[in-house]
Amino acid sequence: MNVKDARILVTGGANGLGRRFARDLCGMGARVGVCDLDVHGLEVLREEMAAGGTALWTRKVDVSAEHEVEEMFAVFVAQFGGIDCTVNNAGITRDGLLIKNRDGNLERFTLDNWQMVLDVNLTGVFLCGREAAYHMASQGTGGVIVSMSSVNRAGAVGQTNYSAAKAGVAAMTEVWARELARYRIRAVALAPGYVMGEMTRAVPDKIRQRIIERTPLGRLAYEEEISHALRFVIENDFVTGRVIEVDGGLR
Repeated sequence: MNVKDARILVTGGANGLGRRFARDLCGMGARVGVCDLDVHGLEVLREEMAAGGTALWTRKVDVSAEHEVEEMFAVFVAQFGGIDCTVNNAGITRDGLLIKNRDGNLERFTLDNWQMVLDVNLTGVFLCGREAAYHMASQGTGGVIVSMSSVNRAGAVGQTNYSAAKAGVAAMTEVWARELARYRIRAVALAPGYVMGEMTRAVPDKIRQRIIERTPLGRLAYEEEISHALRFVIENDFVTGRVIEVDGGLR
């Protein structure tokens, strides 16, 4: 699939990697829509793109809300005449140990923090993947569903919820690739390592340094490196059912 003129919807696009994806895809000539709950971030991005002469479609959406996702895809498809690619990027973290000893008292990880991450990072990907597949199959023109997994799908201390969700994304991707091939729809996941940006800036310095030391390449990833991988999976029509690891060798 050529990125130029492709109709691409990016979730969680107001900040971080999603924002980088939207900018780069627009720069390659794609027709891009972005959704997020961060209305201010969407406005800033839309104005930035407009200043460069590029129109960007934006919408406030909670990807864990079925009716909002269904409506978003219906509106996007109506406006652009179809959809060729969706990038399931929206995600959150609510880290914590399963149980924690605080001053001699054991505390449990809360169900709310478990459910919040699963709702966005797994159910949100399911809902957006399902709607993308529905519209792509209805069009009969194929397409590609790209979902963000993570190096931490293999498990990370303090991330029971996040690791479970990202492992689920990888599994769904393999299932979708098999189910949707008959409609010429591909499904691919990207699994970044730790990326320089807002999320890693919030990590304590000592922990960030340990991550860098464990990474064979000795640094965090740049956003443009993950965006380059996204372009690869969109453009290579023989890639499906795989998790593309962009992690600097971190395991």
